[in-house]
Amino acid sequence: MADPKHAATDAARALLDDFSLEMTGKDVPALEDAAGAIPPGTLINVTFLGNEDLPMRVSAAAAVKRHGFVPVPHISARRLASQAELEDFLQALSADASPEDVFVVGGDPAEPMGPYADSLEVIRSGLLPKYGIRRVGISGYPEGHPDISDDVLWKALEDKYTELQQQNLESVIITQFGFDADPVFEWLAEVRRRGINAPVRIGVPGPAGVKRLLNYAKRFGVASSAGIVHKYGFSLTNLLGTAGPDKFLEEFASRYDPSVHGTVKLHFYTFGGMKATAEWVTGFRGGR
Repeated sequence: MADPKHAATDAARALLDDFSLEMTGKDVPALEDAAGAIPPGTLINVTFLGNEDLPMRVSAAAAVKRHGFVPVPHISARRLASQAELEDFLQALSADASPEDVFVVGGDPAEPMGPYADSLEVIRSGLLPKYGIRRVGISGYPEGHPDISDDVLWKALEDKYTELQQQNLESVIITQFGFDADPVFEWLAEVRRRGINAPVRIGVPGPAGVKRLLNYAKRFGVASSAGIVHKYGFSLTNLLGTAGPDKFLEEFASRYDPSVHGTVKLHFYTFGGMKATAEWVTGFRGGR
C-alpha cells in the first residue's frame, strides 16, 4: 500500500515544476551568485520599490534576461508620477530586456504620486501591449488585505481579469504568501466559482529565519498565530532557527485538485536569499 506521506511529498515535488522567484533592483549580485542553482528559463519578478530608480529596475530586468531567465518587471501604479514615466519605463525595458511579462500592482503609497490610482488604471491605459507585453500578473490575497475590504478585492480582481481578456492579454494571479493552506484553498475555489480561469501562482516564503518570516508576515497582514505557524513547521517560542515551506507544500499537494482549483504553480518570496531558495528547491526535489 502506498505511503500517504511519500505520495504527498512526490506531489509537492511536482508542484515545483516551473516555479518563479522574486528579487529587488538591488539584488543583481545575489542573482549572479544564485544563477547556477536556478533552472534556465525560470520566471524572475523584479520589484518596483520606492528606494530604487528606473535605471536600477531596468538593469535588474536586463540581468535576469542576460543570465537566461525570464524577467517579470513589476509596475507600481501609485508610484508613477506621470504617463510619460510609465512609457519611459516600458520603453527602456523593451530596449534592454524585451520582457513579454509584467506584474502590475497598486503599490504602497496611500496617495497616488501621479495619474494612476490603482493597477487597473495602468492596465486600462492600453500601453502594455504597445511595448511587447503579452502576459500581465495581478495580485491575489487569500487572507485578505489589512487596508482593503474583501468586496473591493474581489471586484478589483474580476475587473482586471475582464480588462485583460478584452485586450487579448494573458493573465496570471500571484498571491501574497501565507503559512496556512486552508484560506488558500477557500480562496482558490472562490476564484474559480467567479469564472476567473487565469493560472495562479501561490506565494510561498523561501527558507528564511523565523524572526524574518514573522516580521514580513506582520508587515503584510499575514496570519501567524501559534497554531498556524506550528502547522507550517516552526514555533513562536523558538525564533532562532530557520524554516522552509516543506510542510505547507506537502499539505497543499495532498489536497490540490486541478478540476476544482485550476492551474496552480508556485511563486517564491526570497526572504532568505535567492540562492538559499533555489538550493532548497533543488534539495527538496532531490529528496533531502
